[in-house]
Amino acid sequence: MTRRTILRSGTSAPDAEAGASRPIDLFKGWPNPTLLPPQQLNDAADDILADPRNSDVMFYGPDAGYGPLREEIAKWLDDFYQPREPISSGRICISGGASQNLACILQTFTDPIYTRNVWMVAPTYYLACRIFADSGFDNRMKAVPEDAEGIDLDYLERGLRQSEKRALAENNTSPKLKSPKPWRKIYKHIIYAVPTFANPSGRIMSLSHRRKLVHLARQYDALIVTDDVYDMLQWPSDPKVGPRRMDRAVMPRIVDIDRELDGGPKDEYGNAVSNGSFSKIVAPGCRTGWAEGTEALAYGLSQTGSTRSGGSPSHLVASFIYQMLTSRTLQHHIFEELQPAYARRYHRMMRAIEDVLLPLGLTMPQPNNEIAGGYFVWLTLPGSLNATKIYERALEEESLTIISGPKFKVEGDEENAATQFENELRLCYAWDDVDVLEEGVKRLARVIKREMTESAKKCNEA
Repeated sequence: MTRRTILRSGTSAPDAEAGASRPIDLFKGWPNPTLLPPQQLNDAADDILADPRNSDVMFYGPDAGYGPLREEIAKWLDDFYQPREPISSGRICISGGASQNLACILQTFTDPIYTRNVWMVAPTYYLACRIFADSGFDNRMKAVPEDAEGIDLDYLERGLRQSEKRALAENNTSPKLKSPKPWRKIYKHIIYAVPTFANPSGRIMSLSHRRKLVHLARQYDALIVTDDVYDMLQWPSDPKVGPRRMDRAVMPRIVDIDRELDGGPKDEYGNAVSNGSFSKIVAPGCRTGWAEGTEALAYGLSQTGSTRSGGSPSHLVASFIYQMLTSRTLQHHIFEELQPAYARRYHRMMRAIEDVLLPLGLTMPQPNNEIAGGYFVWLTLPGSLNATKIYERALEEESLTIISGPKFKVEGDEENAATQFENELRLCYAWDDVDVLEEGVKRLARVIKREMTESAKKCNEA
């Protein structure tokens, strides 16, 4: 029996459109299994565990993490970001991944009363909202809209200024719940961003905006927490350029700018921390990452209670990743395997978007950069089309899973209509098979066409 897709209107889609029986997932932000390096991880584990001198990796690790990995990460980041001064291993703290580390940053460097607000560049990585809420910031997360350069700095400064006025009126001038400790500082504000290949918008924050953001953070005693997890997944945005090894960062990280701008940080803790992860470049199951900040901040992070109790949260796997780095297996995997693979996926999806979605009036707000990267494409629907309705119809009618824009709003902040994203969609090209990406975009186009036709019919009847 031929499968027929039933539309909401009660009519049937043509049989030619009924090829939606194979589900397609353009939502899940995970690497496709074919992009994981199990053999390389296995070889690294064999090398580490076969050497009796490495028996320490089976025990509790040092607070700051596996020392050899910290040293290798410092060298590796030097090669990729090329800061003015070499990165010392003292600036590195090994973590259990970017999400776990964000929670530790908040536990150590914020007070849920004294720290006024969490400012999140929106659209935002929405799963971070619960991490902030768990640390006491319910109803104090504030959306900062993106602009063409990655963040609306005027909007942010107005918000910071108003927040400081409220704190002064409430006599909120010192930490309320956390007593002073010699290894930490309590910040007045947290600013959260994914400045390079942002999730979900794909934008790259400009260099001038990064510098101005550091100035604002210093002025208002804010800690900028950046998820720098997509930086190495980059390629030429023009498919005609062809594959090219891209082993230099497209932009300095905000933590690098804080280190160098105007003679360096205002105090020993600085105003920026880079949150890194091996989830996107090795495997999510590794649950291993790192943070970089000033040496005082990295040490303070290592003194988080859960880390002090059990030592580094990812000691054994950290030793395997060390072996992959020191043998240059990981660098080869990133630059020779992942970059070309993701470039093919990106260009396959973009070609389909240009062919069947842009003619329908959809737009992509990302600026036209020479470099593309990350996992995601952010689309704005035409007219009054509702993203949530499109998401529901795509799943029901086409077995297509996408994610609608309202998911990426900042939880609890309903003040600004521009940061509710009722007309936006995110597509991910990382998870599903590369050969179905084009078909997924075509299915989305069919849904949008039907929605536009039905909307036009209703308007004419009215």
